[in-house]
Amino acid sequence: MTARSHEGGNGMAVVGTRASAVRRDGSSGRVVVLGATGFVGRQAGAALQAAGHEVLAVARQAARTPASWRFCPMDLLKDGPDTLTKLIDTERPVAVVNAAGVAWSSSADVMRQGNHLLVDRLLAALDAASWRPRLVHLGSVHEYAPQPAGVCLAEDWPTRPTTDYGKSKLAGSRAVLRSAAQGRTDAVVLRLSNVIGAGAPPSSLLGRVARQLSAAAAPGEPVTVQLAPLRSSRDFVDAKDASEAIVLATRTPGVRGRVLNIGSGTSQHVRTMVDLLIAASGRTVRLVEDTGGTVRPTADADWMCVDVTAGRELLGWSPRSSPEETVRDLWNAARNGG
Repeated sequence: MTARSHEGGNGMAVVGTRASAVRRDGSSGRVVVLGATGFVGRQAGAALQAAGHEVLAVARQAARTPASWRFCPMDLLKDGPDTLTKLIDTERPVAVVNAAGVAWSSSADVMRQGNHLLVDRLLAALDAASWRPRLVHLGSVHEYAPQPAGVCLAEDWPTRPTTDYGKSKLAGSRAVLRSAAQGRTDAVVLRLSNVIGAGAPPSSLLGRVARQLSAAAAPGEPVTVQLAPLRSSRDFVDAKDASEAIVLATRTPGVRGRVLNIGSGTSQHVRTMVDLLIAASGRTVRLVEDTGGTVRPTADADWMCVDVTAGRELLGWSPRSSPEETVRDLWNAARNGG
């Protein structure tokens, strides 16, 4: 393999290391990761590379991508589907992983564009391509209706989200499932629970805590951590475990048109997770809970747990990381600036 910059079929510079091997099925073994510079996209790309795939990272701007990945700058919302169609036909990837999207935002329109309109553009690109890769679309368990405490969400739970985020994610997932049902796309939807681990964004609860903990001037300095009231219980899944499920979904037969929940299968009180993170940091902490800025919309459910039986049976996947291991990864990355 040689490192170089070349012009892809879309006329855009694709920078990185290119392998020329072609598999028996005609695919390159490459996987296109949309949103590869985001938290989940980076984790998924690392897992795909470890599994032997060549990663072709697609995002609006190159940021924090390994030198071993190839990178193609692209903005589907502005560029339209043609550029992605040409890239797919040129690179012949075995799969496309859609890790792009907009997380919790104050603007419903921004979430609609990033989580629904972008998916429509992606599907149009796949429709127009002559090459047919597997599409792994990353949805969210927030697409479901709120659940009562003690009930684990299976894939047949009603999809009636109460937040703008959940509604925008559901619209995108439904578009993917319609395309698969019509035979247009070989697609599977993974509904991820609350993904945490190294590099968790500060917009997430634990990412916010890690940011405040790492801001202390010295390890022995007391730290004040301010949070919204910690009332909820959530299903937290380790980013490494979620990424393993993504890898399996790119290659497992028999999952076309399926929705699979990817979570830990347990519900952890958020205060427990915050305490574990504080313990991992070794910091002396004064924890202040107030109503000055909630991390999640108030309409969001107070209790969440997902049933991962289908993922275990169809993908051969199970979550393996403990909460302690997950927050330790998060803290180690945060204190090193990650």
